[in-house]
Amino acid sequence: MFADSVIFDLDGTLWDSCRSVAESWSLTLAENYGGLIQPTEADIRDIMGMTASQISASLFSAYGPQADAVCGDCLKRECDYISRHGGRLYPGVEELFRSLSSSVGAYIVSNCQDGYIQCFLEYTGFGKYIADYECSGFTGLSKADNIRLIARRNALSSPVYVGDTAMDEDSARSAGVSFIHAAYGFGRAAAPDAVIRSPLELLNIIEV
Repeated sequence: MFADSVIFDLDGTLWDSCRSVAESWSLTLAENYGGLIQPTEADIRDIMGMTASQISASLFSAYGPQADAVCGDCLKRECDYISRHGGRLYPGVEELFRSLSSSVGAYIVSNCQDGYIQCFLEYTGFGKYIADYECSGFTGLSKADNIRLIARRNALSSPVYVGDTAMDEDSARSAGVSFIHAAYGFGRAAAPDAVIRSPLELLNIIEV
């Protein structure tokens, strides 16, 4: 598969931050909102890849009219926690980035809040490998639109998108780019163009 660039999803594709996110949200909810819910790692895994409004409806309904505000506060405070505690990086990601940076560009598009990708790059030190990134929390756009935005902004002619869920697959299709399923992540895919079971397997699939 030829590609002149690789655009990555973040959670479930490059690392697993579910434990840190659950800890961060539980602290915020206990300290400021009476702890009506205590999110578990499993809860966080189920909502990974959703936008803030989807997360609010799925996980914070116990707070009624306050749900969006409570969810927003959890997401905001999460970035500080993630910048200090990080997540579990999948084996081989830095080697993969190093290889891609010497041949094609590496990019990130996620449905996360603004600041989260920056925390990932700061915690891991991977900013030197990533040519550009975008998220729905900053643009207010869908993942498909953000994939198109990254491609247009960087004059990418043949990008591929690597993600771990059916939502990622649908977004890639809507954006008109090939989709590679990170099967080691959180979800499944219906008909990906290729499948990898570890990050480094990507180097056996794309022609760079």
